[in-house]
Amino acid sequence: MTEHETPAPDFRCGYVALIGAPNAGKSTLMNALLGTKISIVTAKPQTTRKRVLGFHTGESHQIIFIDTPGLIKPKYVLQEAMVTAAHAAIAEADASCFLIDAERALERGEVLPDGLLDLFRQSGRPVFAVITKSDLIGDKQRMLPLMARLLEAYPFAAVIPISSFENQGLDGLLSEIKQVLPAGPPMYPEDMLSDAPERFFVTEIIREKIFEQFRQEVPYATEVFIAEYREEAERDYIAAEIIVERDSQKRIIIGHQGAAIKAIGTAARIDIESFLQRKVFLDLHVRIREGWRDNEAWVRRLGY
Repeated sequence: MTEHETPAPDFRCGYVALIGAPNAGKSTLMNALLGTKISIVTAKPQTTRKRVLGFHTGESHQIIFIDTPGLIKPKYVLQEAMVTAAHAAIAEADASCFLIDAERALERGEVLPDGLLDLFRQSGRPVFAVITKSDLIGDKQRMLPLMARLLEAYPFAAVIPISSFENQGLDGLLSEIKQVLPAGPPMYPEDMLSDAPERFFVTEIIREKIFEQFRQEVPYATEVFIAEYREEAERDYIAAEIIVERDSQKRIIIGHQGAAIKAIGTAARIDIESFLQRKVFLDLHVRIREGWRDNEAWVRRLGY
């Protein structure tokens, strides 16, 4: 379907929220379904902080996926904003996919966060239980009691085991989702994969490199802010500020003789240039904003 073609009479279009605990595989699933990297992914939980939209468009459908922050018990203002974004997505979407990490559910029994089923009931929309990382479960029969337990807990539209890495179950999941979407024309052009601006993706790539390079508290105490973005003839100039809470965190981000921040910049620049398909000069600076994660004004200012 091109921009000037009329969609089929049975064309379906709607929003689908991806909901689940940190590291349940929400961002990985959306990237796999879209066939490209829209949401950053790291091994650390709570990498996703803001809602990210990704568009899957076919001949007879457009699914607008909403990748959401992981469901946690918030400890400060930033986390409250993250959880609020996830809850709002459930209320606004035409359907939801509740993602459950197969290993975590089988080993720890962690399946349904408190209050989540009430949010699903209040939305009145279809919900799919998606058991992720099923490729890591050797004996697939082990998942049968889990699937039965999910269906006892809530009238899910379907319970679907998948593996985003092995591309298992994704076609079936898409088929199930398409059936529950409302009839209507596409909301976005066929060749569009997300509505987020380039600046957003640049900040996310830099955050991803920070999460990959540092351990423990440092990645969670950082945020990235684009101070200047200037398109030039030979390359784009991007000045980005890495926000931290304490001087000790600033020293860690910079590293001995600037080695750490240089490594962040190099890794981020390579991915940014690949994403933008043009050369970039990336200028990174570290700024201290004490207690920004628990400061409502700063959380709002940084886009939450």
